[in-house]
Amino acid sequence: MTTIDLSTPTPPPASLLDALPRRVALTLPELQFVAERAGGAPLPFDVSAPGAAAPLEDRLGASRGTTEDQAYLAALEALHDPETSLARRGLLVGDVVDDGLAGAVGLLATPTYAVELDVTVEQVQVKAWHRANDTAVAALATSDGIVFELAWFPVAAWPDELARVGVLPEDLALRESLVPEYLDLPYALADAAVEAAAGARSDLVQVLAGQHDGEVVDAQGRPLPAAEVPGVLQALGTEAQGRLRVLVADVSSEPTTVVGVRSWVLVADGWRTLHPHQANGATRVEIRAVEAADLAVDLAPVLAEVAS
Repeated sequence: MTTIDLSTPTPPPASLLDALPRRVALTLPELQFVAERAGGAPLPFDVSAPGAAAPLEDRLGASRGTTEDQAYLAALEALHDPETSLARRGLLVGDVVDDGLAGAVGLLATPTYAVELDVTVEQVQVKAWHRANDTAVAALATSDGIVFELAWFPVAAWPDELARVGVLPEDLALRESLVPEYLDLPYALADAAVEAAAGARSDLVQVLAGQHDGEVVDAQGRPLPAAEVPGVLQALGTEAQGRLRVLVADVSSEPTTVVGVRSWVLVADGWRTLHPHQANGATRVEIRAVEAADLAVDLAPVLAEVAS
C-alpha cells in the first residue's frame, strides 16, 4: 500500500487545476439529498431529532437546550427545497448530481483512512471529517450543523487543508503566555495541576509542584527553576481558551481500528501540542508550541501507521 507522507514536500501537480481543492457550501438537506442520489451513501455523522431524548420538557417548560433545538429546527425549516436550490446552482441537472459532488460524498462513505477533527476556540466549535484513499481526500466541516463545507482534493493538497483547521480567528486576542514553548513533565502532575488550577486551588498547585521537584524539564532536559514551576502549572490550567483533537483510524476493513489521537490546547499566545510518552517506566507529556501549518507534520507519524 502506498505510504502517505505529510512531512515532506510533495511532487508538483500536473496542472494548476489539479492542485486546487474544490469547495462547495451545502445545507444539511442538500447534503442529505446528494448522499441519497449517490447511491444512499452514508454520511460520517448521525442526524437525530433535537429534543427527542427529553420527554419531560413539555411539563417542565422550555430549557436552554430546548430553545436552541427549536431555533435549529426553525432554521432547517426555513431552508429552500434542496432539489430546487442544487439545480439553481448547477449542481443538479435533471436527476444527475454533479460528478465531483457525488464522487466526494462517495469517498466520504468508502475511504481507506478516516481523520476526525474537533476544534473549539472560545465559544465556537467546528467539527470536520476527512476521508482519504491513496490518491484523493474528501473533507466535510460544519460549525452549526446547518451549513457544511464539502471539499475534495488530491492527497498532495492535504497538508494545506489540515492547516486550515487550526487557523485562529482574526479577532482572537492573544497575549504573552506563561507556558514555555517547550515543556516536559509527568503526566500525573500535568493532569492534577490543570484540575487544581481550573478550580482556583493555587495552594494545591504549590504542593503538587513540590512533590515533583526537578521533574519538569525544558527542551535540553534541564529542570525548570523550582520558583517558576507553580506559575507554569497554574498557566496550564487557567490560560486554556480552546482545544483541537484529532482522531485517526484505519477504516479499510472491519472492524475499524483507531490508530492514534493528537491533542492541542490553545493557551494565551497560541497552540501547544501534547504528546504523551514513556520515560524510565513513567508516563510523561511533552508540551510544545505549534502553529496551524504544523498539524500535518504532527499527524504524519500517526498516518504513517495507517498507510504502512
